[in-house]
Amino acid sequence: MGKIFIATLGMGRGTWGHVARIIQGQDWDDVLLIGSDFTKQNFKLQKPCKWLIINPRSGFETLKEEVKKAIPEGELYISLISGSGREHTALLAALRELGRDFKIAMLTSNGLQHY
Repeated sequence: MGKIFIATLGMGRGTWGHVARIIQGQDWDDVLLIGSDFTKQNFKLQKPCKWLIINPRSGFETLKEEVKKAIPEGELYISLISGSGREHTALLAALRELGRDFKIAMLTSNGLQHY
């Protein structure tokens, strides 16, 4: 059980840099990215990460259950800077149903902060 970073990645590439900097600027034991086939094909990183490939058009319950199954054990840090409201809500609902605590990872003018 280590430090786990989970992020949703949307179709808009404008927020991808923020997520990439969080991943590259910290020593994570595991990284889980939640996104579509498009995001996996186009989001490039130097560090290894795991992917949960989702269909953004799938129903909320389906999405939430897929996310629940993919969440690893460990100290969780999440980023909601990218992705859609449906993806964010599915991640938050999955974490709540699992009874998991988490911190929000956010880049600020003071660097990476955890809330």
